[in-house]
Amino acid sequence: MEILLEIVKILLPSLVVFLTAFFSIKFFIENDQKKKLLELRYNAKSVITPVRLQAYERMAMFLERMDPNQLILRLNNPQLTAYQFQVLLVASIRSEFDHNLSQQVYLSANVWNHIKMAKEETIKIINLCAGKLSAENTATDLATAILEQISGKSPIEEAMNVLKMEIEKVF
Repeated sequence: MEILLEIVKILLPSLVVFLTAFFSIKFFIENDQKKKLLELRYNAKSVITPVRLQAYERMAMFLERMDPNQLILRLNNPQLTAYQFQVLLVASIRSEFDHNLSQQVYLSANVWNHIKMAKEETIKIINLCAGKLSAENTATDLATAILEQISGKSPIEEAMNVLKMEIEKVF
């Protein structure tokens, strides 16, 4: 019995020391891992933030280039028929969109959806206006019809406002 008591006297303090050391070391290792993870996230943000800001800038430029007012000024050719001008406008919008497609990775789903809707609405307005004209109408007639159609608030303005709000929120 005395031997058992002596063994317990030796094992009990050893067990307490072992458990204390085990949990202390575990605590320090977990804290170190958390610090490294925070540092990694911080470093990632310092790399990703400029890229995200550049994506916002590119999408703002895309929206400006897609704005019918800018698009018509840039591509206007009075020698084209309304149909030819319609095809040129729609192709230009789609080309610009395809060029900036990868930027969606850096934008929120909400902003990206507004940009896609603005693109689709702009194409819809162009096609709607072109559909009202006859084969002998010119590009100038189509440009006038489009500008009259968007004389109110264009879908581009709404998408640009959503983009600006997110930039303000994120940065």
